[in-house]
Amino acid sequence: MSVGAGTIWRVQTMSIESARRTALAAQGFADSRPAGEVNRRHLQRALGRTKLLQLDSVNVAVRAHYMPVYSRLGAYPADLVDDAAWSHRTRRPRLLVEYWAHEASLIPVEDWPLLRWRMREYGGAWRRKFRTLLERAPQLVDDVLAAVKDLGPIGAGALERELGGGQKQGTGPWWNRTDTKHACELLFAMGELTTGARRGFERLYDLPERVLPADVLAADPEDDVAIRGLVERSAQALGVGTESDLRDYYRLSPAQSKQAVAELVEDGVLEPVTVRGWRQPAYRHAEARVPRKVTGRALLCPFDPLIWERSRTERLFGFRYRIEIYVPEPKRQYGYYVFPFLLDGRLVARVDLKADRTAGVLRVPGAFAEPGADLASVVPELAGALGDMASWLGLGGVAVGERGDLATALRTTTRGDG
Repeated sequence: MSVGAGTIWRVQTMSIESARRTALAAQGFADSRPAGEVNRRHLQRALGRTKLLQLDSVNVAVRAHYMPVYSRLGAYPADLVDDAAWSHRTRRPRLLVEYWAHEASLIPVEDWPLLRWRMREYGGAWRRKFRTLLERAPQLVDDVLAAVKDLGPIGAGALERELGGGQKQGTGPWWNRTDTKHACELLFAMGELTTGARRGFERLYDLPERVLPADVLAADPEDDVAIRGLVERSAQALGVGTESDLRDYYRLSPAQSKQAVAELVEDGVLEPVTVRGWRQPAYRHAEARVPRKVTGRALLCPFDPLIWERSRTERLFGFRYRIEIYVPEPKRQYGYYVFPFLLDGRLVARVDLKADRTAGVLRVPGAFAEPGADLASVVPELAGALGDMASWLGLGGVAVGERGDLATALRTTTRGDG
């Protein structure tokens, strides 16, 4: 039993298998995929599971924010996420807005007020360093805001040129080019600017009042209420997790998270549980479901919310995963941009992927099985998943390289030329 403030909880024990199925269901991997074309309603369902999509500049295979939707729904129209987040081509309400959530992320528009406390902290963490501009170059910050008001949506490079970055213009200020970009980042972190659109992956800044609905702009919940809301969303997205797991989803502080978890337990939103093999206590969302089994396959990008907290991935799946982008090539174990492969509820393999658009193929420099994986089932399923992904990316086929214990069998199955 666990004793809370006036409440006695009987702590249930979960097996690691039950915890894994709970987590997969919470993330949408127990949902059936759409039978026909994926549409905006399906996207909303997937976002209801993940709560956010992490943004990242790496584009070796596919941008990070597109892949989690594909992993859960299958092939979908290329502009579905773009229209939901940035496009002015449709009159339908915008579904997503950018802000610092887990990291740089797309979040539901209605969740933007839950991060106002972070905006008052200049975006948190290392982004606070930009606030020195408020003291060192307050006029620049004002000038950037005024320019965006007149010209937005506009990129940082265009703002530099507009404000005379790096060169004198008459008697006006001589702003450092980097300072102009930092001013944009500062105003974005403060919630004074947001992303109105993107050109390629370049952020085009605009005023929030031209992007967000009036009721969203007007909402400003108390900090503790907002943080409790974020932790509840973390629990919905994770199904079951430790306090540190819940904290990591929106990158909260330990003090913020622990208070919110205690309050949500007291309110019956979270249920304390013990997961066999986990050292830390865990919490299950009261509405989390535990399917009897999880079937299907999915390739997961390195920034998929199912696996982005590496210690949790290891606890749930026995899968040790590290991104090796910044590891010198001779020292990489698996490759530059490696996708874990989920099959019937387990992570059974990993593949290094690169979209070679010049050659029109999805390259697989390396393919590796996990210990104990049934290769007779893994190889054809992985080959099928790679072929499906290549087709979705508009590539003509799959070319498997030489590295890894799956490479030979996978190359034969895909009929790639290596």
